[in-house]
This record gives sequence, C-alpha cells and structure tokens, in this order.
Amino acid sequence: MNMKTITYWLSGVLTILLLNSCSYNSMVEKDEAVSKAWSNVETQYQRRADLIPNLVNTVKGYAKHENATLEAVIAARSRATQITIDPNNLTPEKITEYQRAQGEISNALGKLLAITENYPDLKANENFSELQAQLEGTENRITEARKRFNDAVQDYNTYIRSFPNNLFAGIFGFSRKENFKADAGASNAPNVQFD
Repeated sequence: MNMKTITYWLSGVLTILLLNSCSYNSMVEKDEAVSKAWSNVETQYQRRADLIPNLVNTVKGYAKHENATLEAVIAARSRATQITIDPNNLTPEKITEYQRAQGEISNALGKLLAITENYPDLKANENFSELQAQLEGTENRITEARKRFNDAVQDYNTYIRSFPNNLFAGIFGFSRKENFKADAGASNAPNVQFD
C-alpha cells in the first residue's frame, strides 16, 4: 500500500468516527421520529375525513332540509384533504394552514352534530350512533397523535440544541422543528353535544 491509499483510509475512518462522535446518526433518528409522528397525525385526520361521507349520508336521510350544513361539511373535508405537508418542510406557516383547514372541518362537524338534536329518529339510528362514536374516538386519537408529534419535536429540538450537538447540527442541515399549536380561540369549548 502506498502512503496516499493509507491517508484515504485513515481519513475515511476518522470521518466515520467524527460523524459518530457528533451524534449524526442520533440526529437522523430523531428527525425520522418527527416525520413518523407527523405521518401519524395525518393518518388520524385522514381517518376523520374518511368517516365524514358516511356521517353526512346518514344525516342526509333524516335531515333533508339541512343541505347548507351538509354541503359545508363536504366542502371543508374537500379543502382539508387537499393540503399535504412534507415532514421535512414543517414550517409554522404550513402547519398553520393545515390546522386552519382541519379547524374548518371541526367547525362544520360541530354544526352538523348540533342540528342532529332536532331529529330524535336520527339520534336513535344505530348507524348514526356508531359513526358518532367513531368520530369521537377519532378526535381523541387526533389529540394523542398531536401530543406524540409535539413530544417528538421537543426531543429532536432539545437534542440538536444541546452541547456539543449544536456545533454539528447546523453543519449537517438539522434545524429546529415547529410544534403543532392550538388554534386561536381553542380555549373556548365548542357547543357540541354527544348524546
């Protein structure tokens, strides 16, 4: 072996050791955990979107003159399912846009469920009751998925901002991620009743 080959091998080994010592692999793992957690948030919102057509069709059979409310739910679902975010580009603006669209669905569903109070036969319908229970369960899953996403973001952000990782994070393109925040006015409970 000549000296040039030995130098290349030693440089390669030193580079691997340096990358390992600066926790590059851990940063990648934590970045991937954030992406996975975001995918889980989207999955739960998609589950809710998938329930909406069945819920609307069930209500439609009983509340034929509530077309404006039914159309608002369908339109909100349509807008929300068109918005997708790349987990590698979780900017505050994109998360806000996503939240806004999901909030429109929540508002429209709240109105839909509120009008069902006027239809005792609908409330007694087994299919409607099952869909309503699934929707309530999905809302709980969405809350849990958002919490897990925020936990993954916090873990990642803490890791890349801690010394000595902060010295290398920027060099390798790891930057702070944004949390999923509550919507403006989220502290005001919606007036929706599940009977």
